[in-house]
Amino acid sequence: MSNIGNPNQTSESAYTSNPVEARQLAAARHGNSREFGELAEPYRRELRAHCYRILGSLHDAEDMVQETMLRAWKRLNTYEGRASFRAWLYKIATNACLDLLDQRRRRAKRLLPNYLFSAANPQKSVEPPATEILWLEPLPDEWLADASAVNPETRYATHESISLAFLIALQFLPPRQRAVLILKDVLDWSAGEIADLLDTTTSSVNSALHRARVTLAKNYHSRKSQVSTVEVSDEQTRKTLEKYVQAWQTADVNGLVALLKKDASLSMPPSPSWYAGRENIGSFATNTVFANDGMFPGLASGRWKLLPVQANGQPGAAVYQRMENGEYHPFGVHVLTCDQGQIAQITCFIDPSLPGRFGLPKILK
Repeated sequence: MSNIGNPNQTSESAYTSNPVEARQLAAARHGNSREFGELAEPYRRELRAHCYRILGSLHDAEDMVQETMLRAWKRLNTYEGRASFRAWLYKIATNACLDLLDQRRRRAKRLLPNYLFSAANPQKSVEPPATEILWLEPLPDEWLADASAVNPETRYATHESISLAFLIALQFLPPRQRAVLILKDVLDWSAGEIADLLDTTTSSVNSALHRARVTLAKNYHSRKSQVSTVEVSDEQTRKTLEKYVQAWQTADVNGLVALLKKDASLSMPPSPSWYAGRENIGSFATNTVFANDGMFPGLASGRWKLLPVQANGQPGAAVYQRMENGEYHPFGVHVLTCDQGQIAQITCFIDPSLPGRFGLPKILK
């Protein structure tokens, strides 16, 4: 498998001493917490994305980055400077994530309903949340360290490495293989650097990487060939998202169905219910989310209000539901997987806390 990460990524072996960082490190070692903060905080965003790739969870990623900063502060005197401070933080963060996954053991995977259950009948009630399952969570694009990269290939590769399809494929890997593949094929670290990070041998890293790539190839197909048309598809995708938002806000079932591929799917974690095919999705929308034209009796405007977002390098929308007092309260976030102007997959993450994580207001009028 070719490297899907940032093609401009600098390897840790290229590290050279930074005098500002050296001064901050010396002060931090003498107990200056402010200098430690200035030294470590610039790496928080990329560490958070790294932890998210390993764990598939926003909440867990934030917790593990916080744990990383705490461990780094407590163990600062053990940092010997043989690698960059950034590499040392990555070592702490990666091992914190692996510790968490080891604690969970049988619940180390985070998937989506269509990978675990048979498609639901749209004429039947939606199943209640499956609380015993850990579900994949969406990632705000703002979490990416180089989200503003202007090089199309760089931006595309970065987005591909956090796409829902790639994140799902990672879940089929054992935790250490998952970490090795991310470090090598996303962050472009050498096998020797990874061996040092994981306290193992280079041959063990290469063996784990080979097994990880074989498994990944069975569960993930790269879209790398589309890089040259990324700017064109961006405009096409923007128009598709606008139509999707309009369909939801006007309870337009036909408009929604017209956007879907014939074999499109819709899932709604944490409910195990999901629907296969645009006809079944249309029936589900008619019977549930768009019922009564999406209106509350006596109210002049719709049940749903959507704000466009970018999640996992894909188009999406934060969803708000109208309350009886006329206010719109957070409901969740939808992430769309598009293919040549049509929607192939709708993932409706039902979690009222999610819009806030995308920097959006708690209430809309």
